[in-house]
Amino acid sequence: MIDIKEKNILNDARIFSTMAELEHEQIMFCNDNEIGLKAIIAIHNTVLGPGLGGTRFYNYQSESDAIRDVLRLSRGMTYKASISGLNLGGAKAIIIGDPNKLRSEVLFRKFGRFIENLNGKYITAEDVGTTTGDMEYISMETSHVVGLPEIKGGGGDPSPVTAYGVYLGMKAAAKHVYGNDSLKDKTVAVQGIGKVGYNLIERLHKEGAKIYITDINDGNVKRAVADFGAISVSNEDIFELNVDIFAPCAMGAILNSSNINKLKCSIVAGAANNQLENEEEHGMMLKSKNIIYIPDFLINAGGLINVYSEVNGYNKKIAFDQTEKIYQTTLDILQKAQNENTHTQRAAIAIAENRIKQVMLLKSTI
Repeated sequence: MIDIKEKNILNDARIFSTMAELEHEQIMFCNDNEIGLKAIIAIHNTVLGPGLGGTRFYNYQSESDAIRDVLRLSRGMTYKASISGLNLGGAKAIIIGDPNKLRSEVLFRKFGRFIENLNGKYITAEDVGTTTGDMEYISMETSHVVGLPEIKGGGGDPSPVTAYGVYLGMKAAAKHVYGNDSLKDKTVAVQGIGKVGYNLIERLHKEGAKIYITDINDGNVKRAVADFGAISVSNEDIFELNVDIFAPCAMGAILNSSNINKLKCSIVAGAANNQLENEEEHGMMLKSKNIIYIPDFLINAGGLINVYSEVNGYNKKIAFDQTEKIYQTTLDILQKAQNENTHTQRAAIAIAENRIKQVMLLKSTI
């Protein structure tokens, strides 16, 4: 368990020691002053296959924050692919800057050239701040891209599949806690009403859950209130609601010592990546409060499963069928954590790392 939140990884070449601790294989820094491209590609582990992970376009406060984020995200992709049974490694990319100001055809095409230089070791896809249209531009320069529009033979927007996996993880957690997996009349607080959050709320509404929501975008909130009768609360109040399930679906590291102490739920199950600010400390903190935490790299794997299915020709049914396995895997992790008296993040990482070790051993034999 490694927490890199406080590491100043740009000083004294500490980025290399951090890479060694997190076991990253490679980092590529991409720059073009004229175009305004400033990007980082982090490849964590390729034992199971090429590293697949989306490109995040975000206006980071500092370059150190950007590097920290891409290292955490790429490591999470390794675990996500492994625990989902996919023949993929873990990688991620970030483009630094305001996508509303910098987004252009030439920027993404230049970024695509950097990806092409990795010779298939990294496959990119859509993520926060990027679109299927952006993936089209990247595909003009490299074939190592998925998440293309349906008209181009891709799977299109992966958020419905991601939301489906989160929904199934919630139901499995409910079965573990309450004895059955029905979410009817359960209270759910959803933080973040982007594409995944909206699709998740739609499923919760159809099952009869009572839904509380918050988002920094007022338009997203108004839409969910109008469409599903969700109840709007402030971002500060969302943590303190007396609900059954808290679903973080925005940015990561929101489960910290302060926010965990506010929680009055039985289950945390959401789509955001890297929800635990410190995996070990805050995983144990949730356990001590008898809050069941469903690891994010498991529950939000539907998006990865969806884009992975494009590699051999996209089939929506196959993507949804593969995503349904999240339900049983969630139950398995909860049982393992209970049997070993540990927290669920540790149990899930152990399962993911064991598969990687077994495949590495297989490859080492004649």
